[in-house]
Amino acid sequence: MIEVIKRDFRSDAAVDNSAIRDRLGRPLQDLRVSLTDECNFRCTYCMPEELFGEGHPFLPPSALLSFDEIVTAVGYMIPLGVRKIKLTGGEPLLRPGVHRLVRMLKELSGLEDIGLITNGFHLARVARQLYDEGLRRITISLDSVDSDNFDRITGRSGGLNRVLEGIRTAKTVGFDPIKINMVVQRGINDHEVVEMARFARAEGLELRYIEYMDVGRRLRFEASLVVPNAEIRDRLDAEFGITPLHADYYGEVADTYRYADGGRVGFISSMTQPFCKSCTRLRLSADGKLFRCLFSGIGLDIRTLLRNGESPESAIRRFWGIREDRYSEKRLEEGPDTGASLTNRVEMYRMGG
Repeated sequence: MIEVIKRDFRSDAAVDNSAIRDRLGRPLQDLRVSLTDECNFRCTYCMPEELFGEGHPFLPPSALLSFDEIVTAVGYMIPLGVRKIKLTGGEPLLRPGVHRLVRMLKELSGLEDIGLITNGFHLARVARQLYDEGLRRITISLDSVDSDNFDRITGRSGGLNRVLEGIRTAKTVGFDPIKINMVVQRGINDHEVVEMARFARAEGLELRYIEYMDVGRRLRFEASLVVPNAEIRDRLDAEFGITPLHADYYGEVADTYRYADGGRVGFISSMTQPFCKSCTRLRLSADGKLFRCLFSGIGLDIRTLLRNGESPESAIRRFWGIREDRYSEKRLEEGPDTGASLTNRVEMYRMGG
C-alpha cells in the first residue's frame, strides 16, 4: 500500500500571523465567493433534476451581492487575514461580466491570489477576457470523459465537447495551473479513475479526486457510493507510480503526489481523512451570507450591513473568533449518519462548493 504523508497541523508552511484565529487556533486565510446559485448542469450529487427542475426558484438579481459589494466585503476581510479568493457558484460564468470583477479584485492591496472554479461549459468564450484581466488559476469540475456517462452525471446531454473545448482554450490562452476536480462515486464513475488520470496527464492538467460527501440537506446521502481515496491512490500507484509530496502551504486541503515520470495528482478526502484541524476557509454566499463550514446552517448576513452603510469587520471578527466547526471529524468519529438531523444546512450550490 502506498505511503500517505500525514498532515502536520502545526505545519512549517507559512501562516499569516496577522490573521484572526478561531477557538481551535485556525487562522482565516481563504475566502470562497459564490457569484450565483444558478447552474446549467444538474449533477446528481449537487442539483439533481428531480429536485431542481424547470421553474426552480433561484435568487433574484436584487438578492445577489453586486460586484462593488463583493469587493467591499473582501476589502474588509483582507486585514483579518484573507489572502486567497476563489470565485465559484453555482456556475460562476453564468454571472455576466466576471472578468470585470477579477479586475476589481486585482486592484485590492494585500490580496495575493485569485482563482475560479467552473464546470467549463462557457469557459471557451470568456477565457481570454478572464486572463487579460489578471486571472491565472482555474479549476474545472469534470467527473467523466465518457460522453454518455458525462450526460448521466450532469443531467444534460452533449456538454462534454464544450467542456473539453473550454479546457483547451484555457491552455492556449495561458492559464497555469489548470486543475480538474473529479467527484468519484462507486458504481457511477469509479471505473474511470485511471482513464481520467491518463486524460489529465496527456493534457498537462492536475487532476484531483474528491470523495463523494453528504453536502446539503435535500439530497439523500448514500454511504455506499463513497470510494475512499486510498483505493484510488493504490490504483494509480500500480498503474503509474506515485510518491507523496509535502503540503505547499498551511491549510492545503489536497494531499498531493508526484507521478514517477513527472506531473502531479491530488486527493481531497473529507470523508476518510478530514482536514478540519487546518481549515482556514470562509464562504461568502451569492446572497451575502458568510459561512464557516461547507456543512453550516448558520450564516452571518453581511449584505444587510453593507447596504445599510455599516462596516462588517467587527461582526466578521466575532463570527470567526467563536468558530468551532469540525463537522467532518465528527462524522468520522460518529459515523456517516452524523448530519442526518442537521436540517438547516445550506445547499452547496448556494454557498460555493
